[in-house]
Amino acid sequence: MKWFKKKEKPSQEEESERQEKQDVTRGLLIFAHPTTVIDVEQILRDEGYEIRVVSPPPSYRTGCDLSVEFPMDAEAAITELLNITNLTPLDVVPITSEGMEPLQFVRKKWYGKYLMVRAANMKITLDTETKIIVNISGGGCPDVPYLATALIGQHINEAPDLTEVGFSLCAYSLNTAREELAREIGA
Repeated sequence: MKWFKKKEKPSQEEESERQEKQDVTRGLLIFAHPTTVIDVEQILRDEGYEIRVVSPPPSYRTGCDLSVEFPMDAEAAITELLNITNLTPLDVVPITSEGMEPLQFVRKKWYGKYLMVRAANMKITLDTETKIIVNISGGGCPDVPYLATALIGQHINEAPDLTEVGFSLCAYSLNTAREELAREIGA
């Protein structure tokens, strides 16, 4: 029964060779504070970089549950820009293996006619027939009740931009979820 045979672990040389052959096209910018990530996201998007805010792998968490995924071919230009703006990352990490993949920051789940979008710990639920926001949940920031009041009962196209209403990580996450919800339903 050779299909039960234990697979041998590759030697260090073989593993190193495999890593060299693997194309590294994306990297992570690691920061200490979520507000820094929010600022960096705005600067890099304004400069036209194709980036994503993601949750870093557990081994790279610094207390900030956010990092920026970026194209590695732009590493030098991005790090220079961030140094000039005093937003220097704690670390720049190439995504080289499956264990290094960032975690999904935004997730979607359908409940019949309702669509719930989660960004970090914040969740927003929409009645997809009426396009009315029916529920907000999650988070731990003191402004969550205020944010919920600003959104519940609003049509998705009339919901406020929460980055102008609140300044917490919860406001940022909820706004990200709101934007993804609008994209998903084509609003």
